[in-house]
Amino acid sequence: MNAHDPSVDDPLRPTVPLEARRARWALSLIFLLNGASFCAILPRYPELVESIGLSNTAFGLAVGLGPLGGLLAGLFAARLMSRFGSACMAVVFQVVASTSHLAVYVSGSWLWLTCSLLLAMAADAITDISMNAHGMRVERRYRRSILNSYHGWWSLGAVAGGLLGSACAQLGVPLWLQGLSGLVGFGALALGSHRFLLPGPDSTERTPVAAPAAASAGEVPAPQATPGFRVAGMSLRALGLVSALGMILVFAGSTEDAASTWGALFMQDTFAATPFMAGMAFVALQGAQTIGRFTGDAVVDRLGDRATARLGGLISAAGMSIALLLPSPATALLGFAAAGWGVATLFPAGYRAADDLPGVPQGVGITVVGWFARLGFFVSPPVVGALADALTLRYALWMMPLYAVGILVFAGALGTRTVHSRR
Repeated sequence: MNAHDPSVDDPLRPTVPLEARRARWALSLIFLLNGASFCAILPRYPELVESIGLSNTAFGLAVGLGPLGGLLAGLFAARLMSRFGSACMAVVFQVVASTSHLAVYVSGSWLWLTCSLLLAMAADAITDISMNAHGMRVERRYRRSILNSYHGWWSLGAVAGGLLGSACAQLGVPLWLQGLSGLVGFGALALGSHRFLLPGPDSTERTPVAAPAAASAGEVPAPQATPGFRVAGMSLRALGLVSALGMILVFAGSTEDAASTWGALFMQDTFAATPFMAGMAFVALQGAQTIGRFTGDAVVDRLGDRATARLGGLISAAGMSIALLLPSPATALLGFAAAGWGVATLFPAGYRAADDLPGVPQGVGITVVGWFARLGFFVSPPVVGALADALTLRYALWMMPLYAVGILVFAGALGTRTVHSRR
C-alpha cells in the first residue's frame, strides 16, 4: 500500500488533515478484508455442493435465503450507528462476519449452510452500511470523490480472496483450515484498524465550520422540516428517489452475485474446467471491477454518475451476451470481466447519492439503498438456480444482460456531474 497521498502535494486540491488520511487507509483495509473474507469461500462452493449433495435449485435457495439475514439486520444499521458510531460497527461486525464464514466452510447439511449464510449476510449488511457511512465522513474531509477507491479496495480483496480460495481448492486444503485461518488473520487486522478511524459522532462532517468555505459535496445542509406524509423521516418524493437508487443496486448486486454464486459452477459444468480455472470466472469479474473502481473517481468527476452508469450497463450487456452466444472459456472470462467493469461504480454512486439527498435523515438513505442491495442478493440466486435446473446454467445466466437493462432504466436517478471544491 502506497502511503503517499497526492492530495498533500497537489496545489489544486484542498489540504487533507493527517487524521483523515490515516482514516482513509484504515477504512480501505476494512473494505479489503470484507471482500477477501467472504470471497475466499466462493471457489469452494462446488466442493460444498458435492459434499452435501445439493441440486442447483437447493443450492440457489440456500444462497438466496442468506441475504434475508442482511435484509433484517440492515433495518437496524442506522440505529446502531447512531448509538455506537459507524467506525465501531464496521469493525465489530467484520469480525462477526469472519466468524460466521468459518461456519460456512464446515457446513454439513443444507440447513447448516443456510443458517451460516444467514448469519454471515446479517453481519455483512451492518459492516457494509457502516463502512460506507464512515467512508462518506472521510470523503467530506477530502472534499473530492474518493468513495470509488474504497470499493476498489473491496474488489481487490475479493480478487485476492478468490485467488486464495481457488489455490486452496486446487491444492486440496481442508475447508475447515481455510476458514480458521481466515478468522484469525482477517479478524486481527480488522481489530487493529479501529484506532485509526475517525473519532466522534458521524454527524461531525455535516456541521459547517466557523469560517465560510467553498461549497463542496461534503457540505450538506441540514434538512428542513416539511409538512406532509413521511416514511422514516422522508417525504414520498425522497422515498421514491431512494427506492430508484436502491433498484440500481439490486441489479448491480445481482450481476456480482451471478459470478460469485454461479461462476465456478458454470465453468465446471459447461467447460469441465479445473477447480482453479473455475474460480477465474469470479476473479475476472472482480479484477475488472477493481480496475473500474480505482479509476472510477476520475471517470465520475468527468462524466458524472448517470452517464458512467449507462455506459457501464451497455458494456455489461454486450460482454455477457457475446459470452453466452459464443461460449468458450476465453469468451466467458471476457464476459464476466465486462460485467464487472460495467457495474464497478454503481455501489459507490448509489450510496453517495442516497446519503446526500436533501430531506433524508442522516444514515437513513444509505441504510435503505443497502437494504435494496440485499434484496437483489436474496431474489437472484433462487431464480437463476431454478432456471439452471429447468434449462441449463448457460441459459439461466442470460439474466445478466437483463440486469444491465434494469440499470439503464433506473440510471436517471443518479446525478449528472459531480462538482468538488478546489482551493
